[in-house]
Amino acid sequence: MQLRHLRYFIALGRIGHFGRAAEACNVTQSTLSAAIRQLELEIGAPLIERDKRFKGLTAEGKVLLAWAARVVAEREALDQQIGLLRGELSGELSIGVVPTALPTIGLVTTPLAEAHPNVTLRILSRSSNEIQQMLDDFMLDVGITYLDNEPLHGVDVFPLYAEHYILLTPQDGPFRGRRSVSWREAADTPLCLLTSDMQNRRILNAIFASVGRVPNAHAETNSVMTLCSHIRAGVWSSVLPHNFLWVFGTPPGMIALPLVEPERTFTIGVVVRRQDPVAPLVDAFVKAALASDIEARIRSDPS
Repeated sequence: MQLRHLRYFIALGRIGHFGRAAEACNVTQSTLSAAIRQLELEIGAPLIERDKRFKGLTAEGKVLLAWAARVVAEREALDQQIGLLRGELSGELSIGVVPTALPTIGLVTTPLAEAHPNVTLRILSRSSNEIQQMLDDFMLDVGITYLDNEPLHGVDVFPLYAEHYILLTPQDGPFRGRRSVSWREAADTPLCLLTSDMQNRRILNAIFASVGRVPNAHAETNSVMTLCSHIRAGVWSSVLPHNFLWVFGTPPGMIALPLVEPERTFTIGVVVRRQDPVAPLVDAFVKAALASDIEARIRSDPS
């Protein structure tokens, strides 16, 4: 059973399309199909539910996919260990990040890249639920997500910083001259917010509900860039984590007001699959993340 065949099968199982899976593996579709047939001969059972197109995996295929993902991950960890013995840490690290942590992800990845220039970083914006599932399925090496709002399983956690909330709103609007805003007041303001499949939005909804309010969301998006575009226009208001100011600053014509009554925080941190030994790249990332002291960097920035 060849490792490259397992990689082809993993790509097909995850992408669900022969042509696109072959393209992702940089091989022809006939090469990928031949590898799948070889795996089926070795397993002694069909792995793919076939029609004219890929319809899904058989029960045997699902078992093989989970096993193959672990095998490939272990092989990559072995390559990293060998490289480390030679003084060269290399390989690809896949990182899933909740959208609200993206503005400051560079504070972690930059020192890691500087310390290990042969490491390639693959950074994906994902919801907290997707990060958990992708860690379970060996599709991610590391996640940066919320630690204390919804249950996590099968992972080790490393806190990075506490997420505080601000109302970013036009300076000539109803809150001009104010130094803070209550959640009850913010709920009645026309808002642009992340969609409810994002844990940040579920957190905000729960805080608003605790004061008997529902947020007045006039626009919703699952894209941080779209959210920032609306805010930059100088008309919309939004409830944001304070780390957004570190990278974007306060847009002209806007003011950033702390949200109070209640003052709530939630912990953002690193999550890694619980395993022994820990892959060298994952270990290097965790050390870089903890050494970066994101909390101090965010709080000390004048913006």
